[in-house]
Amino acid sequence: MISQKARYALRALLALAEGNSPTIGEIAEGQNIPRKFLEQILLDLKYQGLVASRRGRSGGYELRMPADQITFGRVLRIIDGPIAPLPCLSRTAYRPCNDCKDEKTCEIRRVFAQVADSMRDVLDKVTIAEALRQPELVEAADRHLVEQANA
Repeated sequence: MISQKARYALRALLALAEGNSPTIGEIAEGQNIPRKFLEQILLDLKYQGLVASRRGRSGGYELRMPADQITFGRVLRIIDGPIAPLPCLSRTAYRPCNDCKDEKTCEIRRVFAQVADSMRDVLDKVTIAEALRQPELVEAADRHLVEQANA
């Protein structure tokens, strides 16, 4: 399950992708995100190079890279860390499981490797731009993740 912070980050990025360099207040109000929480999220995204801020009367936030280059997977990794269900399956923060004797014969790893591959297949392909153009992609991704979690 993704964190509320990650959901807010995705919603903020979707709002920014629509343009107009909104202020924090406009994003917070439009997306129903607590302002203080949003400030921290935007700082994290700014530090990672996804957003930029502009000062002054016409200041606000904007995407620092095209929306079609920002995947849901990238955002989740920035906000929540590795998305793999087991540490031995993580591509960004691999570590062996403490209780596993042999990864090659681990039945649990084998099953969750399929889950991880399915998640990556969706999350690393769906971009902010695609989500705006085709809301059903986000709904399909949500359904796919729920189905995988319940399987």
